[in-house]
Amino acid sequence: MAKITKGTYIEWYRLMLRIRRFEEKAAQMYAQQKIRGFLHLYIGQEAIAAAVDSACEVSDPIITAYRDHGLALMRGVTMNEGMAELYGKVTGCTKGKGGSMHFFHVDGRFYGGHGIVGGQIPLGAGLAFAEKYKENKNVSLTFLGDGAIKQGSWHETLNMAALWKLPVIFLIENNHYAMGTSVERSGPVKDLHHMACAYDITHEAVDAMHPLPVHKALEKALKQCRAGKGPYVLELKTYRYKGHSMSDPAKYRTREELEAYRKKDPIPGVAHDLLEKGYLDEAGLKKIQDEVKREVEEAVAFAESSPFPSADALYEDIYVQADYPFIKD
Repeated sequence: MAKITKGTYIEWYRLMLRIRRFEEKAAQMYAQQKIRGFLHLYIGQEAIAAAVDSACEVSDPIITAYRDHGLALMRGVTMNEGMAELYGKVTGCTKGKGGSMHFFHVDGRFYGGHGIVGGQIPLGAGLAFAEKYKENKNVSLTFLGDGAIKQGSWHETLNMAALWKLPVIFLIENNHYAMGTSVERSGPVKDLHHMACAYDITHEAVDAMHPLPVHKALEKALKQCRAGKGPYVLELKTYRYKGHSMSDPAKYRTREELEAYRKKDPIPGVAHDLLEKGYLDEAGLKKIQDEVKREVEEAVAFAESSPFPSADALYEDIYVQADYPFIKD
C-alpha cells in the first residue's frame, strides 16, 4: 500500500471541500432558477471521490451515473466548466448540452455522467475490455448506485466481466436509498456486494464515510485487476445528506437517522485528523476554506458571464456517416 502522507490528508480535505462547496452553491443557484432541469447532489459521499483520487492512476478510466459532479471535479473538470455546464452555457464541460447528469472530460478519462439507471454499467465493462485489448494495466472504475443493481444490465455485465476476466472494479455507492426506496425494502439481499458471489467475483463492503478505508480497499482491488485477476466488486457504504434530487424533500427517512449520519460527515472527520496529527492548524484549515470559497465565487461569475449556445449548436458535435445507405434526401 502506498504511504498515506500529510499531503494525502490535505488533498483529501481540499478536494472534498471543493465538491461540497460547489454543490452547495449549485443548490443555491437552482433555488434562484439560474440552474434548471435535474440536479443530483453528491453531498455526504465526497470521501469516495477523495479515495479514488489518491488510490488510482489518472490513466484509469471512470464512468458513473447521474450523481456525477464529485467524480468529475476530482478528474479535472474545473469549477468554471462545471458551473457553466449547470447553467447550460457554451463554456461548460459539454458545451452546455449535457447539464448536471452528463458531465464529461476526455482528458481526465472521465466518461460520464449517464442519465439512464444502469446504462453506464455495460459501458464500464466496455472500457475495461478496451484496456485489456490494448494490453496495458489500466482498470475501469465503473460506478453505480444501489438502485441500479435491480437492472438486468448489472447481471449481464457481471457475467461477461467474469467470463472474460476484465480489469474492472464495480463500485456500488450504497447511500441506502434508490430515490425514496430503502435497500431494506427493495430486495432480499441487504449486503449488495454478495450479488457478486453468483459470478465468482471477488467482493467486499467498505465504510465509505472516510477516505482511508476506501483507499485501502481500492488499492487491493486495483492490484488484483492489474494482475489480470479481475473483475472486483466494492460496496461503498455511504450516505447522501440531501434528497435524491433537488425536487425530493426526503420525507422517507427520519431526522434521527440523518443526524446520526451527519456525525460521520467525512469533511469534519478529515479536518479533525489534520488537526490531531499536527498536519495543519486552524489557520491552515481556514486558508484552504477561503481558497475554495473564492474558487466557487469565481465559478459562478464565470457561468453568469458566459454565453448560451447558439441555435446553430444543435447541428454541431453530431456523428454523421456521410455514405449512410438507408437515408436519402
